[in-house]
Amino acid sequence: MTAPKALDAPHRSTGIFGPEYRTATLGMLLVVTLIAFEGMSVGVVMPDISKDLDALGLYGLSFSAFLIASLFMNVVAGLWSDRRGYPVPFMSGVVLFAAGMALAGAASSSEMFLVARAVQGLGGGAAIVALYVMIARVYAVEVRPKAFAAISAAWVVPAMVGPSVAGFVGSQWGWRYVFYGIVPLVVPALVMLVPALRMGASGEVRPGTGARSKPVAMTLAATATAGGAGLLLHGVDRLHTNALPAAAETVAGLALLGYGLYRLLPPGALRFSRGLPTTVLMRGFFSAAFFGVNAYIPLALQEVKHFDTTASGIALTTGALGWSAGSWLQSRRTGEPYKRIRLSAGLLTVAIVACLLCVLPGVSGWIAVPAWILAGFGMGFGMTTVSVTAMRQSPVHEQGANSAALSVSDQLGSALTIGFGGALVNVIGHSSGQIATGFLVISALMAAIALSAALLAVRTR
Repeated sequence: MTAPKALDAPHRSTGIFGPEYRTATLGMLLVVTLIAFEGMSVGVVMPDISKDLDALGLYGLSFSAFLIASLFMNVVAGLWSDRRGYPVPFMSGVVLFAAGMALAGAASSSEMFLVARAVQGLGGGAAIVALYVMIARVYAVEVRPKAFAAISAAWVVPAMVGPSVAGFVGSQWGWRYVFYGIVPLVVPALVMLVPALRMGASGEVRPGTGARSKPVAMTLAATATAGGAGLLLHGVDRLHTNALPAAAETVAGLALLGYGLYRLLPPGALRFSRGLPTTVLMRGFFSAAFFGVNAYIPLALQEVKHFDTTASGIALTTGALGWSAGSWLQSRRTGEPYKRIRLSAGLLTVAIVACLLCVLPGVSGWIAVPAWILAGFGMGFGMTTVSVTAMRQSPVHEQGANSAALSVSDQLGSALTIGFGGALVNVIGHSSGQIATGFLVISALMAAIALSAALLAVRTR
């Protein structure tokens, strides 16, 4: 059932670039673009970072540090937004993100760089959750789908040009300037968001009284979830080499995850209760299925079909275009949300099945391109619908907690399936034929997750 909110009253403007929303929208899009550019660009300069800082394997560790810190801050910022409004957590998040970028640029050791990545994760996690709450409280109800679609679209340009720009900057001036170059752009974003931040500061929001509004308990749950995810992934990756200690790690990680998620997600989520609980879980199902395959497409095309780096990245770029198109279409169509979620999950299932064909003998690897355009379209259409539906189903004093729950579901879904996929590849083997087999197994499992989302979509009503 949708909770009644005064904020759902009719509003004068119906466009995110109307006079009352224009500067806030531009500032919001710039913040998201900066965070997205960082995410899409770090991998390109990671080899240079590893050489300069004498840190082999820094690539994986750096992303783990970002993820765990972001997961933790998602929850803290959601609580903060519900109790005190979104301006302070948003400002804190942007400042932390900029500080993390500057610290990464100045890093003189691998430990310092990992700390910088964690600071970036804290900042990015806080800023994104606060932006979700800002949309729910500043934008009129009929405008919110367009605002969420704009956030999704803001990832497209970084996905397309981020790696090449980072490569050029790194080759011309060094990898440090990939990080330094983002810091000055934070200032205009904050200036443009001042009117929206003032609106949030002046609004009175009654803090929630439920279990997910207790700061100490929720902080402990966030710590357990982030730590459990890291412990679980580390244990799973070692199962084939050191079974007993790895099994103990895996069990401990699962226990911590269960404890944390039970408290972080809406009541009934782990039982797929109807309405908001299942809506929040849909975000994790979509991310798990899509990114669980997305991470291994370049590996499969390069090792099995002998594509070069540029050619193997085309599928990912076109997937971003499909995502943008899906988000745009979602904002301009109406209909029951559960039907749109079901359609999106069905499209994603078909796309993953089509993509797995790219490693089969006699089949062109280029089939991954149209397959991933379709997958991106399903994600853009479905993920935005899930976000809009979750905010519509949330009482105003729980919007921060539910925004955080969406992010936790999203990040955990992708992190766990990417980690499990890596463990599968390690177990099956690294030869060309073994990687093809691993990709087939991963894709089949991810298709099953997407199909499960399609079947469970009716429970989002």
